Amino acid sequence: MDKFVIEGGGKLNGKIKVSGSKNCSIALIPAMLLAPGTYTLSNTPNLRDVWTLSRLMSELGAFCELNGNDLFVDTRNANSTYASYEQVKRMRASFYVLGPILARHGEAKVSLPGGCAWGPRPVDLHLKGMEKLGAEIEIESGYVIAKAKNGKLEGAKIHFDISSVGATGNVLMAATLAKGTTKISNAALEPEITALGRFLIKMGAKIDGLGTSTIEIEGVDELKAVNETNIPDRIEAATFLIAAAMTQGKIELTNVNPYHLAAVIDKLEEAGCEIDVNQDTIVLTMNDKPKPTDVITSVYPGFPTDVQAQWNAFMLLADGTSKITDNIYTDRFKHVPELNRLGADIELVDNCAIINGGKKLSGATVMSSDLRASAALVLAGLIAEGNTDLLRIYHLDRGYELMENKLLDLGANIKRVKTEEF
Repeated sequence: MDKFVIEGGGKLNGKIKVSGSKNCSIALIPAMLLAPGTYTLSNTPNLRDVWTLSRLMSELGAFCELNGNDLFVDTRNANSTYASYEQVKRMRASFYVLGPILARHGEAKVSLPGGCAWGPRPVDLHLKGMEKLGAEIEIESGYVIAKAKNGKLEGAKIHFDISSVGATGNVLMAATLAKGTTKISNAALEPEITALGRFLIKMGAKIDGLGTSTIEIEGVDELKAVNETNIPDRIEAATFLIAAAMTQGKIELTNVNPYHLAAVIDKLEEAGCEIDVNQDTIVLTMNDKPKPTDVITSVYPGFPTDVQAQWNAFMLLADGTSKITDNIYTDRFKHVPELNRLGADIELVDNCAIINGGKKLSGATVMSSDLRASAALVLAGLIAEGNTDLLRIYHLDRGYELMENKLLDLGANIKRVKTEEF
């Protein structure tokens, strides 16, 4: 097991290339199960979550190989309808295979998912969507057993009471091969869903309304294998922008889509950052402490819950009180006790973190609990006096490609060290 040792106090300056989107990768890869053939997904991040999903794809009969940032996938022999607990438990997004398997084969047996240790993220919306498409669903011994009536899904009107990226993506994939028309209302607007829809259209799907809350899918008899390029990772981009702002540095991000980061950019400017945006680059300059700036997370295009923890670390520098409210995952605050170990003064009240900023941070040993909490602790370590040891960074490796190397390129003092911790 590895840990990070971070020596705080330096400024981050320089240029880095943003990796491909983790969240988009883990939607695009299962979609390849819809049509037998060979695919290449360019700009794929070399991450633990991609490896995990590749192992699941292999269990289903596909061949996956990552060369640099090009993922080659061959689904010509991906005929299994069984996704085991051993594989699905490793990552909640593995549940994305349900829709494609069910749509292509008319039946599926998929384990209920695992993933990060925080918060309930139920799959009931996924299952209700599949039932609307005509599937009979049973839960047995921790598995979802789904069968399409007469072996084929049928189009339907599906309304999500809560906008859900996962459920929207799963139903979107399933509906592409369903008989007739499917209309999804209150669909997720996230860029990852739009990218998934464009990929499906490239494969031959008939989809209207991408990027809106109402998506219509006209089912087709078959799809074809195609190549695709992944979108940039907006959460990684946001994390590095905040890191540079915290150290009062200057950073240029390349291979980034600024439109996907509009809500974060607005808040960074409100906090006092100077930002220059071009077509696929963002330059941030920060010369002073941030102003106390409240955020409230919401579905896209609002402020992302996946940046909430990092913003919490940022506000530790502000002189005054700021408030972070998470309306997406109301108990996503496991980073708070660890930040307080470094000297932060943060109070939790229900789904709000109240940060009394301006306190001096001192290095200490802290522990990762989930992916974005890990990122927040790295950022805090960059500004703490002395050394911070961050344990269990396997959480971080799920979603940040070579994070320490990029930070080193920007001038951070950080190293990965083997540890005996279990």
